[in-house]
Amino acid sequence: MSDPISTNDIAAMSFEDALAELEQIVRRLEAGQVKLDEAIQCYERGAQLKRHCEQKLNEAQQRVDRIVIGPDGTLGAEPMKLGQ
Repeated sequence: MSDPISTNDIAAMSFEDALAELEQIVRRLEAGQVKLDEAIQCYERGAQLKRHCEQKLNEAQQRVDRIVIGPDGTLGAEPMKLGQ
């Protein structure tokens, strides 16, 4: 496993890669076959991956626009609001 303290490699990861690694860590921890020190390292790495995934999702949300039709029939775009 990568160094759990280093976030440089995480910052360069795509959302999909970070999520896949996070899911792998969760499976390892849930299986209960990891020694305590390694479990702590896995947890720390997982927390970093979770933050990275949340950041990527927030960035994507900000980029998503909703197509709207104006009163005169013209098309436009406005930022998507949560819950829509």
